Amino acid sequence: MNLQTLRYYERRGLLAEPERSLGGHRLYPAEAVTVLKVIKAAQRLGFTLDEVAELLTTAGHRHGRRDAGLQERARAKLAEVEAKIADLRVIASTLRAAVDAGCDDLVACAGQPCCPIPFATIAVGAPDAEAR
Repeated sequence: MNLQTLRYYERRGLLAEPERSLGGHRLYPAEAVTVLKVIKAAQRLGFTLDEVAELLTTAGHRHGRRDAGLQERARAKLAEVEAKIADLRVIASTLRAAVDAGCDDLVACAGQPCCPIPFATIAVGAPDAEAR
C-alpha cells in the first residue's frame, strides 16, 4: 500500500494517526495492518469508504447488540448486490438477444418492431417488466 493511501485513510479517520519516531517517521502499531486488511476486504465486498468508516466506528460502540454493525450492513449490501446481479442478467439477456437478432445498426434496429433492445424503457430509465 502506498504512503498516500495511508495518509488519506488517516485524514478520513479510518486509520488512527500513528505515533512518530524522534526522526518524525510514522510508527504504525501491529493493529494498523489488521485495520488496513479490513478496509481493503470491505471495499472488495462493495462497501464504500464512508460505509467502511461507519462499520469501523460501529464496531467499537455495539455494546452487545448483534445487529448493530456488520450484520445489518451486510444484509443491506447483499440486497444491493443481488439487485445489481438481477439487472446484469437482464442486460446480458438483452445483449444476447441483440447479438442473436443480428442487430448491426442501433438506429435502424430501434425502428424495427422485432428489435430486442427496449429502447423506450431504457431511455427513460424504467425497468422493462417483460425483459425480467
